[in-house]
Amino acid sequence: MPNRTPHVLYIDDDPGLARLLQRALERRGYIFEHAPTGEAGLEVIRNGGIDVVALDHYLPTGTGLDVLVQMDGLEDKPAVVYVTGSAETAVAVAALKSGATDYVAKTLSEEFMELMLSAIDHAIAHVRLVRAKAKAEREVHEARERAEMLLGEVNHRVANSLAMVAALVGLQANAVIDTEAKRALSETQGRIHAIAGVHRHLYTSDDVHSVEIADYINSLVDELVTSMQSHGQTPTLRVQVQSFQLPTEKVTWLGVILTELITNALKYAYAGRDLGEVRVFMAQQNGIVELLVEDDGIGWTGTGTPQGTGLGSRIVKAMAHSLGANVSYGADTPGTQVNVVFPL
Repeated sequence: MPNRTPHVLYIDDDPGLARLLQRALERRGYIFEHAPTGEAGLEVIRNGGIDVVALDHYLPTGTGLDVLVQMDGLEDKPAVVYVTGSAETAVAVAALKSGATDYVAKTLSEEFMELMLSAIDHAIAHVRLVRAKAKAEREVHEARERAEMLLGEVNHRVANSLAMVAALVGLQANAVIDTEAKRALSETQGRIHAIAGVHRHLYTSDDVHSVEIADYINSLVDELVTSMQSHGQTPTLRVQVQSFQLPTEKVTWLGVILTELITNALKYAYAGRDLGEVRVFMAQQNGIVELLVEDDGIGWTGTGTPQGTGLGSRIVKAMAHSLGANVSYGADTPGTQVNVVFPL
């Protein structure tokens, strides 16, 4: 509209007044169109291209208020200047409540035409602002959709790339003979799977800002179980996780922490005996998330020298720091109990 001539439609069954308004508006350089009935006017409006409607109250069938009701919800709806009798204040108020931009009291004086032209000028300025705002909002929405689509594609490619890296690490683990090296590579593969899982959930979800945590953790645990079974172990992992959304950046850190805690439990809790049960609980309340990983093995309170290289414990501390989490160990429980608490 800013680069084209304003188009005004006048709906009124008075042909004489319509001709007067036409001459006045065309002198202003506007395009004028006249419809004698509400039905004819609505057909013109629905065809598009109308910027302002000057709408009389009394029409051959019904009133201008009926026309306003039928205009509601139209795309790119024009502004409306409502024309009423000089004593019909209640009608004018009803028109404004129904979506009219302005109203003019119809009189036989010369002032009526001046007020009418002024109201139409203001209505044109109003509709230009409304349409410019709507266009800007559409452009922002479309840009956001494009950005989210591109982000989904990025997450897809990152997940695929990480899956390839994990597969290469797995091949390397199968190729080495040293038991410790094989185990280290297998653990590295698990960490990569934990991060890849986040990106996999992101590109399969409509929300790129958060991840449904129950789905993610169940998927992560299934991958860990599959990995252990491929090495001849059959662990029992029991998972009880509340369903809620967690911000994406926190899920990555949480996934690595959970991978380390479960891996450590399976490696050390039941050393020298049959693999026992490892339990995972997670819930959130009042903006605080609590993760609990426990087993019934030999037990560790988090103090002293950890078994193995201690790399897993260092990774847990580093990820907990990034997560803003507090990590504590149960002291009076059989086996090991690790509690991770952090803000949602």
